Amino acid sequence: MRTTTVLKKMMTERRAIPVPGAANALFARVVEATGFECVYLTGAGIANMSLGAPDIGLTTMTEIADTLAAVADAVSVPIIVDADTGFGNALNVVRCTRVFERYGAAAMQLEDQVFPKKCGHFEGKQVISQTAMVAKIKAAVDTRRDPDFQIIARTDSLALEGIDHAIERAVAYVEAGADVTFVEAPTTEAELARITTEVGAPQVANIVFGGKTPDLGQKGFAKLGFSIVLYANAVLQAALKVSFDVLNVLRKEGSLAGTASRLVSFDERQKAVAKWQWDELYRRFSED
Repeated sequence: MRTTTVLKKMMTERRAIPVPGAANALFARVVEATGFECVYLTGAGIANMSLGAPDIGLTTMTEIADTLAAVADAVSVPIIVDADTGFGNALNVVRCTRVFERYGAAAMQLEDQVFPKKCGHFEGKQVISQTAMVAKIKAAVDTRRDPDFQIIARTDSLALEGIDHAIERAVAYVEAGADVTFVEAPTTEAELARITTEVGAPQVANIVFGGKTPDLGQKGFAKLGFSIVLYANAVLQAALKVSFDVLNVLRKEGSLAGTASRLVSFDERQKAVAKWQWDELYRRFSED
């Protein structure tokens, strides 16, 4: 079954599937290896890890596409790709949709922020008009070749204009053809409940550790009827924390002995990148 079809089915089940984010192919392999059903290619994570920069709209479409290609080659689970604002107007969205679908995404997430965008949990966001976002959604829907390729429409208007307006936008985006909607940064369980009650399409929740949206857990989000729950940068934050801890020990003690329990073994590292598969290919195609 195509990954697009798998993801579409997952969206209809409304069981609040946890979806960790990955900023590169290695982290995506870890997500799959630990049993998750889907991976989210995080734009914020790519900005942080590839550029060493915050999520303020600095990444380009081609940088995201290159990372997507590597991730799609590394995992078999569906990939949701963060397309930010579509990197321009509706015409840019046409190109973005073509490229991301061709490179192996099962879904593309578009948001209604003004370009350059900011992390959804940052202050100072601005949004484009509802009409302009509807045009972008229609461009994506009309461009996709696979009807199961999911178009996820995100609105960041809640922080600016309140929950009523955010829901109004989400409904309009569904009417424009979006398969799934994503109201970013609700701050209470009551707001989360209104989203799934008042918007007919499948819904995404987004949990940022230290961010604005309460983490109700899978059971809590499933009870409200959410389809998936993004944990977009949990892996990155964990890796960053451990990196600081290990390197501080190494700098102070001049040895890894005191932090060995926080490191994977050499063999575990090779298993994570499937070295055994490459060894088998070498044996198969070797001229010896």
